[in-house]
Amino acid sequence: MFFTKYHALGNDYIVLNPKDYPDWRNAPSPEQIRTVCHRNFGVGSDGILWGPLPSKDSQFGLRIFNPDGSEAEKSGNGLRIFSRYLFDEKLAPSDGRAFTIETPGGQVSVTIKDAGRVITVAMGSVSFRSDRVPVNLGEDGDFARDVINEKLRGVADRDFVFCAATIGNPHCVLPLTAAEVTPEFAKYYGPHIETHPAFPKKTNVQFLHVIDRSNIRIEIWERGAGYTLASGSSSSAAAAVAHRLGLVGRNVTVHMPGGQIGIEIGHKYEIQMTGPVTRVASGRMDAEMLGA
Repeated sequence: MFFTKYHALGNDYIVLNPKDYPDWRNAPSPEQIRTVCHRNFGVGSDGILWGPLPSKDSQFGLRIFNPDGSEAEKSGNGLRIFSRYLFDEKLAPSDGRAFTIETPGGQVSVTIKDAGRVITVAMGSVSFRSDRVPVNLGEDGDFARDVINEKLRGVADRDFVFCAATIGNPHCVLPLTAAEVTPEFAKYYGPHIETHPAFPKKTNVQFLHVIDRSNIRIEIWERGAGYTLASGSSSSAAAAVAHRLGLVGRNVTVHMPGGQIGIEIGHKYEIQMTGPVTRVASGRMDAEMLGA
């Protein structure tokens, strides 16, 4: 039972190639995912990348699973890690040519640089529309609209002003003061916002502080995974929201506890995300782990 593990700024994923798991049919079960990802009882990771898979429209297909067993539509760090895996396995172009990957959250285009250590992903376009994220705006939601500076009520002991975005997966971005953007703040409010009734598919949460016109800082609570050191899709959503609010330009460095990601924002909020990937380990998982 072969596996390969990478991290992208401390956000780690295990790549499982379906050809090595013929008995698992379409994908690992939620129970298998939870065991493999467990930090004490398994290999330990922030998720599983299941691929490459066949795709009608892309060169590669990919499914992404959270450590709680749920499936994610898209992951920026996961896509960079999977791209590095394809490069290492000599499946992806090694001459700098772009290639495509299909996820449930849409198709992306990838370019690999620096022998696989730096990867740029064209993530698609960000939308702020309530019907696309999706967001339930309650009595005020009779018509779909961009969710910018709306009120999110009843989050533990306070209300928030938030913006919502999707880049194939849902995000709730909270503009805050520098003092509020801390790991403790994210860990306390993150789970309440992830499961808030305003988000019918739950949501990823970014706690945002704008440093200047070219730099933002975020803390992240990831849907299905919890507190996370870095996230590519969260960086994309937070930078897009900051630009929509007029607080940053089109080239933004996103600072996270795990490191930095570069975001370029197009005129229709098309996102180019660039960041590093580090290979951690490869080896065999023992069936005893799953049997136990």
